[in-house]
Amino acid sequence: MKLDSLAWEKMGLMIPAIVQDAFDGRVLMQAYMNRQALDVTLDTGRVTFWSRSREQLWTKGETSGNYLELVAIEPDCDGDCLLIRARPLGPACHLGTDSCFDGEGSSEPRLAFLAELERVIAQRDDERPAGSYTTHLLESGVKRIAQKVGEEGVETALAAVAGDDEELLNESADLIYHLLVLLRSRKLKLGTLVEVLNNRHGNDAG
Repeated sequence: MKLDSLAWEKMGLMIPAIVQDAFDGRVLMQAYMNRQALDVTLDTGRVTFWSRSREQLWTKGETSGNYLELVAIEPDCDGDCLLIRARPLGPACHLGTDSCFDGEGSSEPRLAFLAELERVIAQRDDERPAGSYTTHLLESGVKRIAQKVGEEGVETALAAVAGDDEELLNESADLIYHLLVLLRSRKLKLGTLVEVLNNRHGNDAG
């Protein structure tokens, strides 16, 4: 990214910056950067903004510990806005919510829950808490997890044939959960699976 090519002059040497969770794509917050804030962000790997009210730099998390670890920065087509992909180390909002857009009446994108579920499964794999069904599955080995995926697949198909929509949804949920555990057991990620699907879609001439 060429910093000099950004449209700094449009908003008084500042550029709005939108922060997105690099893991699940949720929008976390919006603030402003000047050239110095952007330089500090790139140098330290921790997202830093310019506070218009205090007229000084502020690194997100410097008082709360809820830092934003930089993954990537991309300007928009006009160079007057930045998209920052980051890993949040805690709630991004000063109100204690994961996102500044998690206010009353709002809800996170439903598909984003698959990424959250994958995150929870990864945590179970790392910590192996006693009494956790996910822990039990992971410790049973790939063959047993694969067997469970097969069983859930059959039950999902049977529910569809029986015409029971509620049961079909329940069995589908079980199938997806066990599939995510299977992927984790093989050190594979949901994002990689999505890439495979996307590539197939792009190569589909039909």
